[in-house]
Amino acid sequence: MAAYRDLTAVGVSTRDAADLAGVPRSTAMYTPRTRAGSTRAVPVNKLSGQERARVLQTLNHPRFVDLPPVQIYAQLLDEDTYYCSISTMYRILGENQQVKERRRLARHPARTVPELVATAPGQVYTWDITKLAGPVKGKYFDCYVMIDIFSRYIVGAHVHHGETGVLAQEMMKEIFTIHGQPHVVHADRGTSMTSKTVAALLADLEITRSHSRPRVSNDNPYSESWFKTLKYAPVFPERFATIGDARAFMNDFVEGYNHTHRHTGIGLNTPADVHYGLAAIKARTRASTLAKARASNPERFTTNNGPKILSIPNAAWINQPAKPDDEPVAA
Repeated sequence: MAAYRDLTAVGVSTRDAADLAGVPRSTAMYTPRTRAGSTRAVPVNKLSGQERARVLQTLNHPRFVDLPPVQIYAQLLDEDTYYCSISTMYRILGENQQVKERRRLARHPARTVPELVATAPGQVYTWDITKLAGPVKGKYFDCYVMIDIFSRYIVGAHVHHGETGVLAQEMMKEIFTIHGQPHVVHADRGTSMTSKTVAALLADLEITRSHSRPRVSNDNPYSESWFKTLKYAPVFPERFATIGDARAFMNDFVEGYNHTHRHTGIGLNTPADVHYGLAAIKARTRASTLAKARASNPERFTTNNGPKILSIPNAAWINQPAKPDDEPVAA
């Protein structure tokens, strides 16, 4: 060990000194734990306080403040300058609580969560565009669909060759003329949805415009859910030969969905029944039918209440707003 220390004292590297002295390098460099009150030997390769300060000053120089240590190390070597290793640079930064992203990064503001509530038809419409496969690969038709979130009624479904704000504006004008103007129109952040044409129309009609947060599909659940219902239907074709075929199919599908499909989210009523106020009459008819069945076979019914699945919710929402603890939340 004495030979190893003598060699390192005159500048021989620890690896070469260990080889020449015939001892393992790990053993030669091991410093046993000192007794209480004694001082531990300072490593011969440790940078002095002045040298560490110089390294930190260099790392924080305007030239290097936006660069990682590996880039700074390489640039200094190219300038015939060596202060320490890359790992030592990281240790010095760590000692000074500067081990983090050193580059200037964009700070995106937090997006407001859209919170929309509808307690009746005609209050909140949501819309989106989906692709319908055309006659050949790479050819698509664009289907514009607008939904009343309370009744789930499809107030409009138009198929076009492309996606533009002008076509969306024409669809909205037609829908608002037939079904009336809603309080809010919600959509995602597609080019047509955020177009100046659509924005100007809604502003002129004093309709509130709402948008999903970027990359948050749950902010437009009614449109996304309906598109899945459409494309998973057994009758949905793999491709449409012409735009006329696509329009004819969508007209038939929407008609069937609005007037014959019993939706679980609205008490197993059709969207048309809820949209046009017929659900209450049907609820009384259903209750009368169940009452007769209960009277005939009371043992088959556990309660006097109707099935919960037949209940019509009091409200529909996109991102249910928070309610005070003492205020009941509509189902």
